[in-house]
Amino acid sequence: MKKALLFILLAISANLMSQRVKVISGDYNFLKGEKFIKVVFKFEGVTFEKKKLSEEEFVAKRMMEIEKNKGKEEAEKWKADWEYSKEKTFQDKFLASWNKNTEIEASTKFEKTRYTLIVEPTWISQGIFGGIGSIPAEMNSKMTFVETENPSNILMLVEGIKATGDNVIGIPNNNDRISECYAKTSKMLALKVNHYVNKQ
Repeated sequence: MKKALLFILLAISANLMSQRVKVISGDYNFLKGEKFIKVVFKFEGVTFEKKKLSEEEFVAKRMMEIEKNKGKEEAEKWKADWEYSKEKTFQDKFLASWNKNTEIEASTKFEKTRYTLIVEPTWISQGIFGGIGSIPAEMNSKMTFVETENPSNILMLVEGIKATGDNVIGIPNNNDRISECYAKTSKMLALKVNHYVNKQ
């Protein structure tokens, strides 16, 4: 038992150290002097878990698991919460974390910004809720900065790698854990932005 717990803790520690954002192309210089940025969230082509399930396969699998353990009504509640999380919770978490960690204000409602940030998850693992033995959710993502008036002009492409999300105590809602992955991704990127735009 102790060995199993130690293995889990070591795995979590390794995941925490490996999470980062990596610039694939471009740099942060174009953001110097900017006060606002528009954010667009996309959720297309993302895969789930080690088996790289499609969203349709992932949702079907989760609903089957929940229905087996808690009944059809709870499965339908989860599905509704999943759709709400994609449209609201994930986005709110990303924006709140961004606005807390950089001076450039971000919103989905801005219309006349010079640049737009497009946020797209590419892979998600919901992890396992289990108190101390919990395995965090993880998310890889792609974040693309483009000119708002000319979206084909990509200024910078950033990869989010193994951002983790967890709620060790409380309600075991895996959607909330995934939302924390959005918050962590946003924080890592926002801190990088803040560093480079304020660099002398």
